[in-house]
This record gives sequence, C-alpha cells and structure tokens, in this order.
Amino acid sequence: MKTYIVQIMLAGSLLAPAMFAQNNRVNARRENQQDRIAQGVKSGQLNAKETARLESKEHKLNQEIHNDRAAHSGKLTAQEKRQVNRRQNRVSQQIYKQKHDSQTQPK
Repeated sequence: MKTYIVQIMLAGSLLAPAMFAQNNRVNARRENQQDRIAQGVKSGQLNAKETARLESKEHKLNQEIHNDRAAHSGKLTAQEKRQVNRRQNRVSQQIYKQKHDSQTQPK
C-alpha cells in the first residue's frame, strides 16, 4: 500500500510541471521580449518612438493574454496558445527590425 501511495505521489509530481509549462513559456517569452526592448533602449538601438510603439504592442498582447486566461479559469485554450505564439513571433520580428534599422536615439 505504501509503495502505491508513493507511486501516485511521484506521478503527480511529474505531471504538475507539464501542466504549467505552457504558461511558463508564455511568461518567459514575454519577459525575454521586454528584456530585448530594454537592451535596445540602453544601447541606443531603439529611439523613443520605436520603444513606445513596441511597448504598446507588448501591452496589447499582454492584455489579450490576461483576458483569455480570465475567461478560461487561468488557462489558455489550444487555439489561444497558437494565436499568442503567432503574435509573439510578430512582435519579436518587429523588435529585431527596429533594433537593426538606421534609427537610433540621439546622444
């Protein structure tokens, strides 16, 4: 009986991280993109207008994620996950383009 209980506890501890993995990926990616924007500001690769535009897009995406999670008990549906991933890809590409264009912060 004890081994059965230990096996159940072990199985539960192995499944829990998988349940939270998607939320962690979304959050980690959001933090990574914020860090990339901050680094672009610090290095002068992003000017104020570019930064404001990227921050606005990030804010809209974060608000959408928040609303989707609120509508589904804190979780994202498979379709919402795909949608968030596509939007994060687009914002990531825009961050890259803005950081590598000829516009820089005035010194």
